Amino acid sequence: MNAFLWLFDTVVQLYIYVLIASAVLSWLVAFNVVNVRNPVVSQIGEVLYRLTEPALRPIRNILPNLGGVDLSPIVLVLLLLFVSRLLHEFIPTTSTVTIR
Repeated sequence: MNAFLWLFDTVVQLYIYVLIASAVLSWLVAFNVVNVRNPVVSQIGEVLYRLTEPALRPIRNILPNLGGVDLSPIVLVLLLLFVSRLLHEFIPTTSTVTIR
């Protein structure tokens, strides 16, 4: 069971990195640091959007509109970390056998 827990934790960590990359790219585009007409930037943005938007859209529908501030990635990261900790709490890890 530890292998599945490790795999889940690894996937969660990778997805958190994707969320961070998506947020950073959106800031860079908003402040005109990168040009979205560049094919590489456009392709990276499209991939990040397609990976993150299905998970962020329901959270955005629940959160109130705060103007230009989007808190949905923070909420999703906290939710993913909570689920990960919850699994660690309820799924037993390696059981140690004590010999008397």
